Amino acid sequence: MGFRSLHTCVGALRAEGQAVVVDHPVDPHLDIAEIQRRLFRAGGPAVLFTRPKGSAFPVLVNLYGTRRRIERIFADTLDRVKRLVELKIDPAAALQKPWRYWRSPYDALSMLPRRVRSGPVLARSIPLSMLPQVVSWPGDGGPFITLPAVYTEDPNAPGTKRSNLGMYRVQLAGNAYEPDREVGLHYQLHRGIGLHHAAALARGAALKVSIFVGGSPAMAVSAVMPLPEGLSELTFAGVLAGHRIPMIARPDRPSIYADADFVIEGTVMPGDTKPEGPFGDHLGYYARRHDFPVMRVDHVWHREGAIWPVTVVGRPPQEDTLFGWLVHELTGPVIPTVLPGVQSVHAVDASGVHPLLLAVGSERYLPWKPSTRPAELLTQASAILGQGQLSLAKYLFIVAEQDAPGLDAHDIRPFLGHLLARADWRRDCHFHTQTTIDTLDYSGSGFNAGSKLVVAARGPAIRDLPTEIRGGGASLPTGFANPRVCLPGIVAVEGPRIEPRPVLESAGDAATWAPAAGAAWAADVERFCATVEPEHPLRSFPLIVIVDDAVFAAQSLENLLWVTFTRSNPAADVHGVDAFTQQKHWGCRGPLVIDARLKPHHAPPCAEDPAVSARVDALCAAGGPLAGLGL
Repeated sequence: MGFRSLHTCVGALRAEGQAVVVDHPVDPHLDIAEIQRRLFRAGGPAVLFTRPKGSAFPVLVNLYGTRRRIERIFADTLDRVKRLVELKIDPAAALQKPWRYWRSPYDALSMLPRRVRSGPVLARSIPLSMLPQVVSWPGDGGPFITLPAVYTEDPNAPGTKRSNLGMYRVQLAGNAYEPDREVGLHYQLHRGIGLHHAAALARGAALKVSIFVGGSPAMAVSAVMPLPEGLSELTFAGVLAGHRIPMIARPDRPSIYADADFVIEGTVMPGDTKPEGPFGDHLGYYARRHDFPVMRVDHVWHREGAIWPVTVVGRPPQEDTLFGWLVHELTGPVIPTVLPGVQSVHAVDASGVHPLLLAVGSERYLPWKPSTRPAELLTQASAILGQGQLSLAKYLFIVAEQDAPGLDAHDIRPFLGHLLARADWRRDCHFHTQTTIDTLDYSGSGFNAGSKLVVAARGPAIRDLPTEIRGGGASLPTGFANPRVCLPGIVAVEGPRIEPRPVLESAGDAATWAPAAGAAWAADVERFCATVEPEHPLRSFPLIVIVDDAVFAAQSLENLLWVTFTRSNPAADVHGVDAFTQQKHWGCRGPLVIDARLKPHHAPPCAEDPAVSARVDALCAAGGPLAGLGL
């Protein structure tokens, strides 16, 4: 029941035509990553490269690359997980439909990890440098493990019960790491490993870490699952894998996943940090080099026939997009039980996940007194922003279910249309300043530092959304040009170019890193706002986005979302026509204007190396080793 190893999983997928083997030598430095990106875009198979240059271990890519393949991998267990979620929501359902839930108690037993004395992963010990050195983007600081399951135990209560399993970035080499001795361990805000690290530091002790790679495909999924604090990811992995996860108990060390393909054991000493990065990350930009914990490597183990799984992140959609889909499939129904009144929440993948949340809530306050002023929506917005990684959002747009029954936050176009037809910018913008945002987001004012904007809208529509610019053109101030309608009610306008600073070094960990020149580009937008008078052709658009390339922004919904929400910090970059501040509340009487141009403190976008693209083109050409994969 379920796959216990990547070897058996790949074998089953090959038999069904969902995986192929490539015996031709392929370079893990950039080439494998570009092939992975092409495979994902094409909806292609999983590919096992048996001869990656510089390593004896085969490299597997695109395992989670299609919904069909994910459903196949977890065919035996997905429905069982959903039934357990249903019982979590409504325990009485077991009495009402006993035939549906008869085996759920047995499934719950599989949540408990199983203690074992040994396992396949301890078959051989090797140096760290023997692992495949996969580099994804030209600007990356070295090779990284991109599908790790990083395991720690609570120093105050060792054992699997209070363990944490998370997918944190691991840099294998480069920078100032000692070869074969050290790896970089990058984790961000609201990650469970932070609680264990803090507990170790409070004791003045080292944090012992095990990094699992491979094994059951359920382990990687469980490592990214947003589970409640205190619930071990190993328990969830057991249900999804269809068997109890075997963990090898070891004296004075965290347990080891017995069925892993590889495990790296190590120790993080108090205060031991080194620069980690750069790394092309899931927002589509390079995370710059910053100090993060260093793990001193004690052992590297692998099983016989071990396979090294790899994914690639970058501007979405990428393979990790489907992790997000699976998380929603499994946990979406639980949202109303955790956040009363909230019908759905969508962390928008196209915007880099954390920058933009869409939510459908409820207005149940004072049902006997109809109102168009958001009330309960603001309570629900605060609750959403208080939930783990959802707290990293920069923009939260929330509307009332009563105004459009059946509206789902995952239906982005109708959601935005609904919101923009109702938002009253004089009242509905609520800023959170001097707060935390995603570690990987460089649009803010410093490391983990930025702002948030909640837009809460309810009631009947107050405007029709224009789909064309009235009169076919608009008079714009110097430096602004080329207005393009992106969606009903949204227009992109090119603004004056801002001189970039395309470096990958740390921008600094001080309280602020946006240079004083920020006042100059903000002044440009204020100058633009002053020209959008009541009769101006753009005045009827509720949202105007200032961009570097209006054609690109208007080309697709994905482009618009990516540019708008990854390149703006609400408190600094949201402006408005006829703006005002009253009793510390900011609003505007005309359109909302978001400055989404690239700025000097932003990280540079990820881009492929043309020479690598040419090499991969040759591999994909007729007669090449990748011919026939549709790449």
